[in-house]
Amino acid sequence: PHAKLISSLSLLLGTTITISSNHWVMAWTGLEINTLAIIPLISKSHHPRAVEAAVKYFLVQAAASALVLFSSMSNAWATGQWDITQLTHPTSSLLLTTAIAMKLGLVPFHFWFPEVLQGSSLITALLLSTAMKFPPITLLFLTSHSLNPTLLTTMAIASTALGGWMGLNQTQVRKILAFSSISHLGWMAIIIIYNPKLTLLTFYLYTLMTATVFLTMNTTKALNLSMVMTAWTKTPTLSTTLMLALLSLAGLPPLTGFLPKWLIIQELTKQEMTTTATIIALLSLLGLFFYLRLAYYSTITLPPNSTNHMKQWHINKSTSTLTATLASLSVSLLPLSPMILTTI
Repeated sequence: PHAKLISSLSLLLGTTITISSNHWVMAWTGLEINTLAIIPLISKSHHPRAVEAAVKYFLVQAAASALVLFSSMSNAWATGQWDITQLTHPTSSLLLTTAIAMKLGLVPFHFWFPEVLQGSSLITALLLSTAMKFPPITLLFLTSHSLNPTLLTTMAIASTALGGWMGLNQTQVRKILAFSSISHLGWMAIIIIYNPKLTLLTFYLYTLMTATVFLTMNTTKALNLSMVMTAWTKTPTLSTTLMLALLSLAGLPPLTGFLPKWLIIQELTKQEMTTTATIIALLSLLGLFFYLRLAYYSTITLPPNSTNHMKQWHINKSTSTLTATLASLSVSLLPLSPMILTTI
């Protein structure tokens, strides 16, 4: 119990240090605390796969942290500035973009992410795909004015493509959500140079919807598609909510997930990047396929055997208020978009 508490507090501490620091070394310290705090949470099940996931995670994050430190040092060497917002040297900003891409799991540095998620529990996977993405995105946000547009756009389009394409063949829920995360990161990365606040908004809404999906899966203990199929016998209403949350994650219009996609495409068109906007919109269709598949598995399909599962009705624990709140938000925030738009 204490270990879990210490890990959670360290996560909070690391994130806070990174997002509130002005100096590169402090930001780096926060990232390191974060990495070291999540490793026990990944490997806590003592399964060989969990340990393997923790080692993979550690190696990638250590390499990325070294690159962050190296890019800030080379910038300080060239300009004499240790301030995060003063990262002006082109080579340093290229190195930083690479490092952050490794930390986030943007293509071509995405291979570790699905593997690590598959090795962890659902709640740890939720932390990895939301909370652990926040500090690196903050660093990108702070340095967004000096980043290289070509590199970021290339990475973003590749991420949206590969995230959608590699998710098509998966049966494990965590891997599907990992690829979904990669393609959403593509959407965030493509707009960060032109409108950084929009990236943050996209990230918040993505976190909201992903949290809903992970918490629902955690309640029904669904780890692969066949378990998703039988979940409706236990919790019919929760399955319906899950379907809506997944469709929201896919970005379908009456739901929350449509808002960031709409704003990003609008912003790209304003920047006269119509081709890019068209490409990224078409690539999100790939993702739509596996979201729809998950959605109809969770509600519409019946498992092949005749259901003698009526005994399974009413799972023993009640659904938490948190899941209910998150689900409502991830389905119904679109009408509030004019209010959100005024802050961007």
